[in-house]
Amino acid sequence: MIKLLIPWCLMLLSVSADAHRFAPSLLQITESGSDTYAVTWKTPIQQISDIPMMPVLPGGCQLSEESPWIREGTGKLRQSTYQCVGGLIGQSIGVSGLGPNQSSVMLNLSLADNIDHQAVLTGDTSTFLVPAEPDRWQVVGRYTVLGAEHIWAGIDHLLFVLGLLLLVGGGRRLIWTITAFTVGHSITLAMVTLGVFDYPVAFIEFLIALSIFVLALELTREGGQSWLWRQPWWLAGLFGLLHGMGFAGALADTGLPQANLPLALLFFNVGIEFGQLAFIAVLLGFGMLFRRLLPHPPLVLLQLPILVLGVLSAMWCIERGLETLS
Repeated sequence: MIKLLIPWCLMLLSVSADAHRFAPSLLQITESGSDTYAVTWKTPIQQISDIPMMPVLPGGCQLSEESPWIREGTGKLRQSTYQCVGGLIGQSIGVSGLGPNQSSVMLNLSLADNIDHQAVLTGDTSTFLVPAEPDRWQVVGRYTVLGAEHIWAGIDHLLFVLGLLLLVGGGRRLIWTITAFTVGHSITLAMVTLGVFDYPVAFIEFLIALSIFVLALELTREGGQSWLWRQPWWLAGLFGLLHGMGFAGALADTGLPQANLPLALLFFNVGIEFGQLAFIAVLLGFGMLFRRLLPHPPLVLLQLPILVLGVLSAMWCIERGLETLS
């Protein structure tokens, strides 16, 4: 067993301890005057390709001012000012390098007369044609996709859901537990996004990692008769409050359209739920296939998911704890 576990431990130690290093980039363009546009470009420092991701504005746009790069956490930010003769309506805005980096960009465009547009740019659709009028259905579709993408890109959130599934199994207990987690993170996601309260980001990220570690410890108990095992929905709801703050932080980095704020918030949360349910469905399907192919698996295979939860969450606790103290 030890010989089999050592390579897994080494592999996990080679994984980055930052669960959001490849979060979507943000391109914010705001019309600040006649044919004048303030451009904010925020993108992760670490990329998977040597080809850089860069905003591509129409040919009629000329750069008039540009700031140096500013580091923000695991990302970098640059602000620029462009003069675009004739404006941006009817023009295409894009980002280069999305395909090679397997990344996406949230485009927020604020024009005069309270016209706002949002778009998710990907390797397949790397440009956006600016229409004359905003479309609320675009907000619905794009923020739903963005929410689903975020839950699938957030390794720590997915591992917590995995731990809940390992703790409660299937059936009614799973339904109640996932519902409690959903209610918890929905409450804090809405409250933080709407500005009801603020929170120390580094400390909450540490507590999220700690929640996974606590769950991993609970899974090592034999007999399954602890209070948390008997009533796991309390654990899921409490830690859901923490994870909701993490979701809100990611949404704040991406940006929200002020004209359609409630709609974007609602469907970002809907996207998270879709992504979460899809992940649970994949896990349940894999579990059924695993039991069919291997009715009597060795103990090491049953303990492997718990090892993954424990090792990764411990790494995140150490790294995020040091960031909190610094």
